[in-house]
Amino acid sequence: MATSVREAHPWQSVGNGRPQQPEHQSMIVTHASARRRRSADARPVATARHWARGMVCGAVLALVNVCLDATPSSAQTNAACSTYGNWIDGASGKAIDGRDLLREFSKWSAVVLLGESHTSPDHHVWQMQTVAALHDRTDKSVLGERMVLGFESFPRRLQGVLDDWVAGKLSAEAFLNAVEWRRVWGYDAALYMPLFQFARLNRIPMVALNVERSLVSRVGREGWAAVPQDAREGLTDPAPASEGYLRDLAAVAAMKRTMSPGGGDSQSAPAEPDDAAIAEAMKQPEFKRFVEAQQTWDRAFAQGIADARRKYPNATIVAVLGSGHVAFGYGAAHQLKDLGVTGVVSLIPVSVDTACSRVGKSFANAMFTLPPGGDEGPSSVERPRLGVELVQGEGAPRVNRVVGNSVAEAAGLKAGDHVVRAAGVEMRSPDDLVDVVGRQAPGTWLPLSVRRDGQEIEVVAKFPSRPRQG
Repeated sequence: MATSVREAHPWQSVGNGRPQQPEHQSMIVTHASARRRRSADARPVATARHWARGMVCGAVLALVNVCLDATPSSAQTNAACSTYGNWIDGASGKAIDGRDLLREFSKWSAVVLLGESHTSPDHHVWQMQTVAALHDRTDKSVLGERMVLGFESFPRRLQGVLDDWVAGKLSAEAFLNAVEWRRVWGYDAALYMPLFQFARLNRIPMVALNVERSLVSRVGREGWAAVPQDAREGLTDPAPASEGYLRDLAAVAAMKRTMSPGGGDSQSAPAEPDDAAIAEAMKQPEFKRFVEAQQTWDRAFAQGIADARRKYPNATIVAVLGSGHVAFGYGAAHQLKDLGVTGVVSLIPVSVDTACSRVGKSFANAMFTLPPGGDEGPSSVERPRLGVELVQGEGAPRVNRVVGNSVAEAAGLKAGDHVVRAAGVEMRSPDDLVDVVGRQAPGTWLPLSVRRDGQEIEVVAKFPSRPRQG
């Protein structure tokens, strides 16, 4: 029986990066940096900033005396945002007492969106610290569940496995196997397991917020309207994207258009597109589908959170999501508002390298400052990406789709190819090829034996010396 669709970048085993959708990876990694460099005047942020200050200051931050009518001095702001280990108000930059902040979130059963960089150890430690503090401050007199943890890392079909894990029915190894960790998510499990263990030890319900990767791929190829209702996994139509979100995604699309196949070997980041390039990207027929693919994720997370809010009305709902779905209120928060969910707050850890530049730009309701480089993973060099979508074929992994501008496309791989050997090693499943590619060092060549139309041919995948970031 064929396995479910394998993602387009099979270049890692557990401990390396996730096999992401090409459009998803670009959005999360690249559009955040694009926003950072763009001036505030280039984005329609006034409405978003007003919403962020009104919601957080009115409901929480005013209670701990940090929302002031007067703008803090530059010295005050810089002192808090340039020193790590501080909670700071995203609007004013003033330091916040984190204990009081989290206590108030717990008191009024907020929906708390925790943004993360999936590969940053500091982000995961911060998450563990924040979740533990929130749990400790929840009202012990509340009947029923006091906290629920939702995760981007699990598609909803795996909800039963999460329930079994929290109920203590599975070992850690059995749990990771049952949730298909390597295939479905693929990031270093050691970064996530402390939070999973905390949930189990404290019997905190875990909720699968995601949908199948194949659904998002299909939306990216065909558009949301082309996907039948019965293939949408219960998702309703997403709310239209804001102007700021469209512009950010157009900047990502414009940068992707300038990248060479396989990412190139340049040691410098691609230049940020100008207004003309962004406008041109918005005109491209594939841009609408690109936006709809991002919104499919955002809507899935929002609906999962809304469902949890209804099921656990007295609980603080904490959702662990990539920062690209949390920042600026463009993603999950925007869709939650459309679903009528109130009391939503966003918390994102930010390195002191960039924290001060985030203040006053509606990046998050509150930020926690990390040491320099804290946003990065253990290595700034990303693992190679092949750029194919795989399914189980006849005795070997079959290429379902080749990603444009990829190593695979440059090597001549085509949809329908069966990769029977890699570096002379027999390939029986998509995971076999994932493991081989994941062990490739940047700048190496990987010979592949491919079965195509009944004949076996040889191709060479040439990985760049420096894989592109995003």
